[in-house]
Amino acid sequence: MKYAYIIGSNAFVVHSKVITYANQGEDKEFLRINAIYHDQGEPAPETHLDCDINIKDLNGTPVTLLASKAVNDGPYTIKTARDSVEVLRTDGSTLIHIHQMDDDTAMSLEHNITAELEVSMPVVVIRIFGDFILGDLRISAQSEKLFVNDNGYGNSVQAGLNQLRFTEEGVEV
Repeated sequence: MKYAYIIGSNAFVVHSKVITYANQGEDKEFLRINAIYHDQGEPAPETHLDCDINIKDLNGTPVTLLASKAVNDGPYTIKTARDSVEVLRTDGSTLIHIHQMDDDTAMSLEHNITAELEVSMPVVVIRIFGDFILGDLRISAQSEKLFVNDNGYGNSVQAGLNQLRFTEEGVEV
């Protein structure tokens, strides 16, 4: 199974359900997909998107989720649905949102992305939005752009055999 991470207007297609970041010479996990959503119908129960998240908010407060549940107390709330996990700040704004896209929605993305998705089938498409910190890296993932510190990425598609990894130099696959 391959994973396509849609971050901003970028797609990163990799074989790993884990995204890491470099922190003082050591790789640390930022996101781990434990289970994906499957609509299996009756009588089999549905499965839900289940993930581990390890980030900091913009004030440096650690935000850690295991199996989509908070590990530490903090000034945020968690909203889960069958296909998403969202961490909200106290004002209701999104700190991070992990959303598993359905096939129809994924195939309505820009042509450069859908072409790679078609080549990479079967693929699980995970969209990531938010504004958070990974070690010394500030990540801002909005609709149109991905920023890693001051470096912006837009409309790119990268595929690789390794994990998706954020570093001071940028994004690696």
